[in-house]
Amino acid sequence: MHVDSAILKRRSVRRFDPSHKLTKKECNKILSLAIHSPTAFNIQNWRFVVVEDSALRKKIKAASWDQGQVTDASMLIILCADLKAWEKEPLRYWRSAPEPVQEFIVPAIQQYYTGLDQVQRDEAMRSCGIAAQTLMLAAKSYGYDSCPMDGFDFDTVAEIVNLPHDHAICMFVAIGKALDEPEAIPKDKLPLEEVVIMDRFN
Repeated sequence: MHVDSAILKRRSVRRFDPSHKLTKKECNKILSLAIHSPTAFNIQNWRFVVVEDSALRKKIKAASWDQGQVTDASMLIILCADLKAWEKEPLRYWRSAPEPVQEFIVPAIQQYYTGLDQVQRDEAMRSCGIAAQTLMLAAKSYGYDSCPMDGFDFDTVAEIVNLPHDHAICMFVAIGKALDEPEAIPKDKLPLEEVVIMDRFN
């Protein structure tokens, strides 16, 4: 599927076919595309918790206001942000780069993030958001449907997945086969002239 078709046809699906399973190969294809999402300084600060265990899914569903897509989707991904990815062996993000690039970029990473907790969090959340959209478009390109989710108790889910102390949950992405054709409810998009500002706000 061409990328513009994937963008236009993607819908947030809430009723998935619980009998449909993605193969391991299909899951890996989708995740392999997601890791090409851009991140500042290439620090790749997203972490994808793929929940397959049905007992865990049921616990997460209970912490997600009983939303059926948590258990019924073929693939449930919890996008987590590693808030300290920037300081965990930053040279490994640039191993293949020429030495002058390495000598410049590693100190730049330290300078940009050190002591700035809000910057670290903001950057990691932006990265997870970009990765989430990549996951959804990748899924659509393979004929699957998806649903981005933030309707859950973050603290409870963090406990269920044993979230490390230096990570934060950003959102879920549920992927699978829609049980029905997504309803063709019109969703009005604001005109470009309202949302695109040329040069600066008045």
